[in-house]
Amino acid sequence: MQQTLISTTASALEVKVAYHRALLQSHPDKQSLVNGSSPSPHPEHVDIGLLKRAYTTLSSEELKKNYDSTRKAISAGPRPAQVVSLEDFTEVDEGAEDILWTYDCRCGGRYRIRESEMERGQHLVGCNGCSEVIWVGYELAETEGSET
Repeated sequence: MQQTLISTTASALEVKVAYHRALLQSHPDKQSLVNGSSPSPHPEHVDIGLLKRAYTTLSSEELKKNYDSTRKAISAGPRPAQVVSLEDFTEVDEGAEDILWTYDCRCGGRYRIRESEMERGQHLVGCNGCSEVIWVGYELAETEGSET
């Protein structure tokens, strides 16, 4: 499927022009006007509903601002390479107050997570030997006398 790419700083007019161009390119009866040739016997499928939602979002100042802030929030943090269960980690400081778990990275380094970090809700853990990040899966255990 062909994407219509426009600048993140595109004006309302540029968004409208790109939207109309995408509609024309996906319409089987209008392809000859856009491409200057006969319509393809197997036109690419375009989700017109998705195209319309994109236009609605990008042409509204408020919706575009929300979209941009969500996009920034998603791309701001590191993306984990994989999900690893805490059960695959090795418990190192068994007698310590703040227990440490480690997991070997393919680079030879180690991922490390402490019990105090898990209690704060941390799941993303970086390797101490490379830039790889994993998401550690665990559930906090209920302790006696704690309220839910």
